[in-house]
Amino acid sequence: MIAADGAAVARPEPSGNAGTVDQQGSPSKARPMKKQSGISRRRTAAKVDASSNYQTRRDEIAQAAVRVFNRMGLERASLKSVADELGTDRASLYYYFSSKEELFDDVVRSVVEKNYDLVRRIEASKVSPRRKLRELITGLMTSYGEHYPLLYIYIRENLSHVTDERSAWSKYMRDLNRKTSDLVIAIVEQGYADGSFRKVGSPKVVAYGVLGIVGWTNRWFRPESSDVSAEEIGKIYAEMILSGLESPY
Repeated sequence: MIAADGAAVARPEPSGNAGTVDQQGSPSKARPMKKQSGISRRRTAAKVDASSNYQTRRDEIAQAAVRVFNRMGLERASLKSVADELGTDRASLYYYFSSKEELFDDVVRSVVEKNYDLVRRIEASKVSPRRKLRELITGLMTSYGEHYPLLYIYIRENLSHVTDERSAWSKYMRDLNRKTSDLVIAIVEQGYADGSFRKVGSPKVVAYGVLGIVGWTNRWFRPESSDVSAEEIGKIYAEMILSGLESPY
């Protein structure tokens, strides 16, 4: 799943107060050395331990947060509003997340990473460019439905305007967006190269058009009221796009 702008940005490097990047490329929660509070130490220890009960509760909090973020937007939302959604007190949430921003960033990053991995596997597969593009469009739209409305909230966020503490996360996410876009461009180029796609224009423009069509569904798709599933929408869009791209020869 990526944001529709496809903005390119260099991969974040460890520096200053912006946080660091771990060996997998994800922004870590590290900060300049300072004494941790008791609850911060317990939160850190719990993340390392990652017991099933702890992870289950984090997932419950994340699901409640998505509903709150969708109703209120990230700026107006708060940990208290998430706690109210769960019917608990705000203090209990600090054991799992230090802030609403950490909560939002953690949940969004995991889903966007999964979508990037999906696109990467499709692009590297041995199937035809036609099938790659069909699987990509259907897979991304299905993910939008499965994680509704999280990815739509992410699309609405402006990654270029975040606090310094979130800059490493922002850069990492924008880099994921760019790499995902590049993979879609590569699929279009493969279709051009083997003659299965008509050369209708710039591969970049075609790729951004594909991603934009899927992303635009944030304006109207509501799983609870739609008579068509996200997967079916993806299949319809794939047929529309491929009908315009496929070579008749």
